[in-house]
Parts: sequence; structure tokens; C-alpha cells
Amino acid sequence: MAFVRPRILAQIGLAVCTLPLAVLAQELPAVVPTVVPDDAVNTAATTALTYTVRIDAPDPIDTLLQDNLDLVRWRGNPRLDRNQLQRLIKATPDQVRTLVATEGYYSPTVTAGLDAGAGVPQARVTVDPGRPVLVGDIDLVLQGFEPLADTGIKFDGDALRARWALPVGARFRTADWEDAKRALLRQVMQVRYPRAQLLDSQAVVDPDQLRAVLKVVLDSGPEVHLGELRIEGLKRYPAVIITNLNPIKPGTEYSEATLQAFQAKLQDTGYFSGVEVSADMSAMLDDKIEALTDDQDAPATAAPPRPRAGGLVTTPVLVRVTENKQKNVSAGLGLSTNTGKRAQLTYDDLAVLGLRFKSALIFETLRQSARGDLYWPTTAQGYSDSVGTGFERTDLQGERTSVSTVAAKRAWGTPLLEHSVTLEYLNELRNVDGQPTSSSKSVPLTYNLTRRKLDNLLSPTVGYAFNAQLGGAVLPLLTDQRFLRATARIVTYRPLGSSGTLILRADAGAVASRQKAGVPSTFLFRAGGDQSVRGYAYQQLGIAQGSAIVPGRYLASASAEYQYWFKPPYGIAFFYDAGNAADSLRELHPKSGYGVGGRWRSPVGPINVDVAYGHAVKQVRLHFSLGFTF
Repeated sequence: MAFVRPRILAQIGLAVCTLPLAVLAQELPAVVPTVVPDDAVNTAATTALTYTVRIDAPDPIDTLLQDNLDLVRWRGNPRLDRNQLQRLIKATPDQVRTLVATEGYYSPTVTAGLDAGAGVPQARVTVDPGRPVLVGDIDLVLQGFEPLADTGIKFDGDALRARWALPVGARFRTADWEDAKRALLRQVMQVRYPRAQLLDSQAVVDPDQLRAVLKVVLDSGPEVHLGELRIEGLKRYPAVIITNLNPIKPGTEYSEATLQAFQAKLQDTGYFSGVEVSADMSAMLDDKIEALTDDQDAPATAAPPRPRAGGLVTTPVLVRVTENKQKNVSAGLGLSTNTGKRAQLTYDDLAVLGLRFKSALIFETLRQSARGDLYWPTTAQGYSDSVGTGFERTDLQGERTSVSTVAAKRAWGTPLLEHSVTLEYLNELRNVDGQPTSSSKSVPLTYNLTRRKLDNLLSPTVGYAFNAQLGGAVLPLLTDQRFLRATARIVTYRPLGSSGTLILRADAGAVASRQKAGVPSTFLFRAGGDQSVRGYAYQQLGIAQGSAIVPGRYLASASAEYQYWFKPPYGIAFFYDAGNAADSLRELHPKSGYGVGGRWRSPVGPINVDVAYGHAVKQVRLHFSLGFTF
């Protein structure tokens, strides 16, 4: 590579000079063009010339040369002879200088030779990259970006400059230079200016001074506002499914995050297998074509068309959907260390009297249930309403219950902050070993709040999740025993060292009533199992009643777990759990369990396999769980 001292204007692939927008939009080539020996193709050799290559260079230069030098890549080629090898070695210093310049080293010392002594010939390349070129100055020129009116919000150019990714003093690498320009353009295009362009970019490198002066010219293009909603692909289902979830008011400033949030809401409805929400930029193109046509058709004396005030463009919001099948049936088999073997059958219908119907039959060793629910489309205010009915039978620790319910529910919020209110009628039949069957009925109203602040909702490593419920049956209507009930649960995730995570969990619950009899068992508490106190069977901790374990009025449990990720996504866990349920706080004596487990952060969520020792029962149990549920 030739330099014009004391200053040069480097070419693309080295430091990048003046570039049109079309070039900037493309990825740079990853390697330097191959130097092919002149007569390599015409040489007919029956066996390959065997030689080795030794590269003496610091990292990451060593890796760069190993991956890209022709001397390395031609090794083992049957068409290569000794004369061609010598030509490759002769061309190697120039190729090395070209490659190391992309890493910011413009004055390397390079030697290349062939050791043809006894044994296999060895090509040796020695590189001293020298001192790197550093970024000396940055000139970021912003064109446009003017507010549309005196009351408009001025674009914060200083903040944009502060986020420039290749600061003064940084080593000038080609890849970093390209990444910084792309990141700059990306930041601007996300809000207000999706048509922004890089008009010019230059990197002037002075190898003598080890200094690079950068210049980037960025044009905002027109400011874009979002307009009316356009829907494509909707055939079977009502448009209110989409329009009620639309948070964008006409005239809202363009925001990529807002469009993505709208798209995520539509994907979560279950009505669509594919959703794309975007600003319809084709409308802008149509306007330009129409304007050009008007100019051509206008008389010669006609005045030129007036430009749009302030460069404002309003574009429709385009929603393209691919509808899911109206009816869907699925079946599955599974195994739980809590409730045993599992078989499940589900049936969904997305259009039953304009509503969505979901139903499920679940058969487990310790629990069997059937349920069906009807869901209204989410309202414009964000409420999701449903009604349903269900039946559940359980056989846990010597207590058998059969519960029938009819419920109405309203839910609202986001995955980060969820709210719901449920009103239900519940009828329960209860049988305990050695006791006559009893029945109870109740009409409770329950408010549920869930707050999540996690780095990843599927497989969290940092943050917390909190859930609280408050409810009860306070009126004598269709209620055998009035009661109030409150529960709280919190889980926190904290990094502990570079490869560890500390997980802390706490649960508490209480039921207040004049007497326990008449309160449905499903509203009382027990502990033990995969998500409670490990080392004990599911719901094994509670109040002893003959040979059975029955639930109590109060619950308290806690857990501490340390996870060590020795080879992500694989890890090992050490844990200690404690908790119990009782009818009074005095009797709430915790039972402990502790053990060790394996962890895998799978694509569908964390998979946990634990071996736990229950101290009170002096038994070892295996626990298996999949996913993070809160």
C-alpha cells in the first residue's frame, strides 16, 4: 500500500474516505482480495507442495493474518509449486500491511521468508505492528433537524455527539469506524427522522502523527409524523382486534419503539401467526411522484409548487397480518415431579360469536381439570375481559377436593405491570381420610397485581418480580363463611461475581375469618414441592389431621439459591429452602430442605433439575421444573 506523506486519504477497506449513501448501506468485505500466482491454474502437479506457516505477531493481528493471508489459505493446494510459493512470500509483506491497517496500524515492520532447510519448508512471517493510529478529532455535521415550529422540540445534537461510538483517543479500526457510522444513523432513524441519510464521511489518516481526523455529514430528511391506520390481510376476524390496541394517534411523531410495541401487542392476541407494523413510506414516494407529474403538466407560466411547511411528512401506519387458523386442537404428554404423569388436550376457536374461545382438559396423577373461557377483544382503554367455567379435582396428602367455578375476569396493564380483578362463584366438595365429606360455597372477589423488573422475562438473571393478591368473600350472598385473604411473593436476581447469580425468594399468605370451617380449601395454604420447599412432596407441609395433611390459614416460606455458570448456558446450583403452613402464627414452624441441582438456559426458558434433602422427613427427592413462571 502506498502512502502520500505526511497525510493520506485512506480508501474504503482501510480507513474509509468519502462515500455515497449506497456504499455505506453495504457491509465491508471481510477479507483482502486474494493474490493468485500467475501460473497456479495452469500448473499440473500430482502432489501438493507441503510447507508450514509460522506467524509471529501479537493478538489480534495473529488471528487476522491466520484467517486472511494467501500464504496460509493456499497451503495444501495441489497446484502450488516452489516458485509460486516464493511469489506468495514476496507478496506477503504488502498484504500484511493492508490487513493490519484495518486494525489501526499504518506503520508496521514486516518480514517474510522461507526456511527451506532440513525437513518440511517453513514460511515465517514476523510482524511488529508498531504504534496504532488514534482518533484525533471528530467533525459531526448535522443538516436539517430544525423544529417545525417555535414550539417544536429542538433535536439534541449534543446528546447525539456524546453517543458517538468512536471517541477521540480510540484506536482507529475500520470495523469500528463503519459500526460507529451505522450506529449514528440508526439512532437518528429511530425517532422523528426515519429518512435520515449519511451524505458524506471521511477519515484522513496521518501515519507520521498517528492521528486520524474523522468527518461525518448527516442529513435528517423530512420529519415524519404518523397518520391513520391501514390494515392488510384481515379476513376472518373483526378489525377492532387491531384498532382497539392501536396506541398511535394521528399526528404522533414517528417512533420505531412505538411501532414495535404495537406489533408485540398484536402478536400476543393469538389471532395472528405473523404481524408487521411499519410506517407506510410508499405513501411518501407516491406524493413525490404526484408532485413531479404536476410539475411536468403545469403551464410554463405556472408558479412552482410550494414546499411542505417545515419539511413535515405524515405517513400512514401500515399493519400487515397473517391470520391464524380459526380452530386449533393440540394434545400433549408430560411428567411433573409435583403432580405426576400428565396428558393434556386443548381446543381453541378464534371466532365464537365474535369472541375467542379457549378450553383445556388436563389429566394428572394428582390433579384433573376441565376449563373453558370466552375472551372479548381488548378494548380501546386496554381492558381484556373474559368469562369462564371450570372443574378441578385434586388428591393431595390424604385430602380430596372437587371444585366447580364460574368466573368473570378483567385484566389490564403490560407484561411489566399486570392487574386483574376476578369475581367467581365457587362450590367445593371436600373429603379427608377418616372424615365425612363436607361442602362449601363462596363468591370471592380478588385483585391481583404483578410487577416485573427483569433483564429477561423468559430467563432472568438481574432484577425482581413481585406478586400480591387481596380478596375475599365479604358478603353473605351464596357464601358459607365470609373471609379475607392476602398473599405476597417476591423473587430477586442478583449477579454474584462474573459467573454467579444469587436468587432470593419469599412467600407469605394469610386468611382471616371467624372460623376455618366453610372457607374453601383452595383458598388456604400448604407448602412443599418444586416451586416451594424442595426436599418435600408437593403440598406435603401443612397441618396433620389423622393420616392427612390439610391446609392452614397462614403461610411463610423463603429460599436462597446460588447459581454458578461454569460453562454458559450450563450451570450448577446450591440452595436452601424453608417454610410451612399453619392455623396460627405460633404454630408456623419452618421445615427446611437443601441440595444441589443442574441448570440449563434453554431457548424455551431455564430447565432445572434438583436433588434435595428434606430435613424434617429425612428423605431425598428429585425435583424438575421448566421455565420461569411468575
